[in-house]
Amino acid sequence: MDIIQSIILGIVEGLTEFLPVSSTGHMIITQHLLGIESTPFVKAYTVIIQLGAILSVLVLYWRRFFYPDSRQQGHSWWGSIWRFYLKLIVGVFPAVVLGLMFNKMIDKALGSVLVVAVMLVLGGIFMLFCDRIFNKGTESTQLNYKKAFIIGVIQCISMIPGVSRSMATIVGGMSQKLTRRNAAEFSFFLAVPTMLGASVLELYKMTAAGETNILAEGNNLNVLLLGAFVSFVVAIAAIKFFINYVSKYGFKAFGWYRIAVGLILLIALLNGVNLQMVD
Repeated sequence: MDIIQSIILGIVEGLTEFLPVSSTGHMIITQHLLGIESTPFVKAYTVIIQLGAILSVLVLYWRRFFYPDSRQQGHSWWGSIWRFYLKLIVGVFPAVVLGLMFNKMIDKALGSVLVVAVMLVLGGIFMLFCDRIFNKGTESTQLNYKKAFIIGVIQCISMIPGVSRSMATIVGGMSQKLTRRNAAEFSFFLAVPTMLGASVLELYKMTAAGETNILAEGNNLNVLLLGAFVSFVVAIAAIKFFINYVSKYGFKAFGWYRIAVGLILLIALLNGVNLQMVD
């Protein structure tokens, strides 16, 4: 992978990680279009650059991570911090359990463009109607531990490539009567431990396989750091755009986009275009 390819992948990661359009699907597609082989380094790269996107959430919402809103309800600073992070732990717990149980199956599915295409279309159709399916929440709706757990369970659906972690968690939040904005923001918060865990797991697997040395080979480390930085910068802009857009207009535009991309991929596959990643 060269510098230009790293920048392009960083842009795609930053743009799609927090939008309900499947960052995994877009990364697989982009890798194919750029002719990037699925080497151990590339696989690690696509997971580790998510750390840049994680940092964008921490930068934009640092007050929420260190001064949670619940402090205004009479709780102490420590009590507010504990409640905020415990909700994140409860929310990420289902993904940790299922991720460890089905890790090999998930890795195998990630390379299937057919699965990505089908889930893009199905998810897009669902998003056309999700605003009607779920009653609009209110600003007074509080996120408790039970709701955080349910959202975490629904997030696990995104282990199927093409579903979109962002879409699953936002829909999960809306099913618990949160507003679109509040559901989207909790989705961002929940992304931090979820994506951090995925990156740590990838590094652990590389260490167990004796492959960590590939990060230092040639220009790999510079490529990785550049991709993470680009992802960070682009994700900041994407989050600001998305939170304002979805609060006003909902999800229909993203639904149509998913359907269009998914259909293009399906048509390409039916016409014999080889979109599978090269191992």
